[in-house]
Parts: sequence; C-alpha cells; structure tokens
Amino acid sequence: MGKLDGHCLCGNVTYGCDAEPIATAVCHCTECQRSTGTSFSVVVLVPRAAFHVEGDSLGTFTTVGTDSGAEVARQFCRDCGSPIVSLAAAMPDAAIIKAGTLDDRSWLEPQMHVWCDSAQPWVPLDQVEAPKLARGPG
Repeated sequence: MGKLDGHCLCGNVTYGCDAEPIATAVCHCTECQRSTGTSFSVVVLVPRAAFHVEGDSLGTFTTVGTDSGAEVARQFCRDCGSPIVSLAAAMPDAAIIKAGTLDDRSWLEPQMHVWCDSAQPWVPLDQVEAPKLARGPG
C-alpha cells in the first residue's frame, strides 16, 4: 500500500494519515454525487485520530445527508474547490478521504460499493464483484 498523503488540486491543503486504511469503497450516495459532480466517489476510510489536514484555505461545509439523515462535515480547499475529506457524525472514529486527492493511488482497489440504492441507473453495478450495500455500512 502507498503512503496516505495527499493534497488538493492547487496544493494549498495537504494531509496525511499515520495508520493503515480501515476500508476502501465506492460511495454512490447523493451527497457524494453532488460534491464530486459525478456519479460516485472513491473513498478511503482511515482512523480519524491518525488523520491530519492543514492549509490556510481549508474550508468546511456541514450537511445533513439526504440519504443518511446524519451530519457530515465536508472539508475542501476554498481556493481550488477540491473535496478532501468527510467527517461523518455516524462514524466518529473515521475520516473519509476522497481517494482522488491521494499522492499515490496505485495500490487502491475498492473493497465494496456503498449506498447502491442511490446509484445512477447507468452505473454497471451488476458487473461489480465487490460487495454492494444498499445503504451505508453498519
């Protein structure tokens, strides 16, 4: 596995994690669709206590998920708009890194698909061998 370091598009927000990932997933929730501007988000769950993020342009936007009903603090770069990490109230011990912001993604292979009930109908989930959860884990 690669290092869990990363940054936003402009480089003004950086992060790192000093622990192994808890899980990797493809999230099809409607909030991820809106925040990424596409049909899903590839994410890496890590222990929140081991995750650190910094940068003067770090912003936070808190939502109440339409799929989960729980608060999610979505952190992003205010300069370039890159989503960095989500901190979900329903998972207080985890940080959900947006995998596209990792410096090294070569090791990444999602272990599961979550919130498949919200997946776009044209996403070929019937061809996916990884476990598919109708909603989120837990």
